[in-house]
Amino acid sequence: MLFNSLQFLLFFIVVTLAYYSLPWRGRWVLLLLASCYFYMVFKPAYILILFLTIVIDYYAGIWLERTKPGSGRKWLLIVSLISNIGILAFFKYFGFFTDSLVWLLDQANLDGPAQLVNQKAIGLLNKVLTLFGQPNTTSFSIVDSILPIGLSFHTFQAMSYTIEVYRGNQKAEHHFGIYALYVMFYPQLVAGPIERPQNVLHQFHTHFHFSFENLKAGLMQMAFGFFKKVVIADRMAEIVSHAYNHPTQQNGLTLLVGTLAFTIQIYCDFSGYSDIAIGAARTMGFTLMDNFKAPYFSRSITEFWRRWHISLSTWFRDYLYIPLGGNRVSPSRRYLNVFIVFLVSGLWHGASWNYVIWGGLHGAYQLMAGWRDKAFHQFGIKLPEENKAYQLLQTVLTFVLVMLTWVFFRNHKAPVGNAFHILGKIVFSPFDGPLSTPFNSTELWFCVLLVAVLFVKEKLYLTIPTRNTALFFVLFPLICFLSYLFGVFTSNQFIYFQF
Repeated sequence: MLFNSLQFLLFFIVVTLAYYSLPWRGRWVLLLLASCYFYMVFKPAYILILFLTIVIDYYAGIWLERTKPGSGRKWLLIVSLISNIGILAFFKYFGFFTDSLVWLLDQANLDGPAQLVNQKAIGLLNKVLTLFGQPNTTSFSIVDSILPIGLSFHTFQAMSYTIEVYRGNQKAEHHFGIYALYVMFYPQLVAGPIERPQNVLHQFHTHFHFSFENLKAGLMQMAFGFFKKVVIADRMAEIVSHAYNHPTQQNGLTLLVGTLAFTIQIYCDFSGYSDIAIGAARTMGFTLMDNFKAPYFSRSITEFWRRWHISLSTWFRDYLYIPLGGNRVSPSRRYLNVFIVFLVSGLWHGASWNYVIWGGLHGAYQLMAGWRDKAFHQFGIKLPEENKAYQLLQTVLTFVLVMLTWVFFRNHKAPVGNAFHILGKIVFSPFDGPLSTPFNSTELWFCVLLVAVLFVKEKLYLTIPTRNTALFFVLFPLICFLSYLFGVFTSNQFIYFQF
């Protein structure tokens, strides 16, 4: 179910009203059933995959808690992780890895093994397709049509539960319905934030009384999330599509503006989703973690990742970077750990070499910054960190570096060469022709105004006031009206639904 749809509006109203109308002990049932319905609207069969992982991880958590420290506990964790990663790998990466292996065999002139691998892989894929009522195929592209929505998000949330139980940081949840709700809670089911059990599980056991303050704060955050999505992100999307649908036909200036528009689009689209999710949970008393903190005002790539998609970056920090050794190893090994994390992060976003390169570039940025700091330290060079002009330069440079990597992210369905072609035009001939956009000058300046308002709000860390009830009743309907006016009830998917 899309957040920006009339169906969700009715769903949200009914579920929230029913939630406060029911006795406390029956609320988890309502939320679980509502979450199942929310997910099954996309495709009913998807819930079978989700249910399978829920059953495996529920029992794995209980057995981990009951098993004394030793090799047995580790194997229980491994079984749980392999189950989750295996399902994710098949539905998201099966075709990608098979195509890559076949390509390598072809390059080595091993045509026979390449054909055999391809034949066996297609055979396995067709067996799975029959479970989903899909016809047989000879192409891996059909895997995209059966990819369960939000699979990467709820897989990582489920994995964090068993890891934390294994580490002793979380008690196993013995109530099957509550555990299922932890994985399936509808606000953050398909695109996060990726929560930890320590933050969320106990909340499903808590009796939240109705709070008008929570309701106002939640509704206002949802309204501004819709505004960012349908007023800003979806307008930016038109500029982006115009530039990127046929990049070879566009000049450098058009591609530069299109890339800048995508930089704004993906932030407003994803942070807008997070605002709606966090706000929807807040109206019922639940507190979800913040996922964005003005990332485009970061002064370094490291700081950017402390502010961007926080739930994912902290997940990789705690469950991949630190287990690899984190900062407790030699500098060269630490650099390698950082690079591995960003490559995996890129692959997490999708089965495309463009995503891998996107992650690799962010890893390379981190390594170069580390080498620079080390060199400056050795030669006694001190940077004017407190100087306002230098801080502005840092912010602009970080923004530009991040923006250039988005070229690969947006180009994920096209060959990697297309992204390098776009970058070449942006870097070497950014002003070689007139700007081409789908908007007239008035509409274009309106887009600039929207971005300026967004950046001012972000820079000043402004929050929409809710304690003043009179102001709330003015701003809330105004933001809702503007969102509706610009097409809130449309079928434009959130970008991160594909992950």
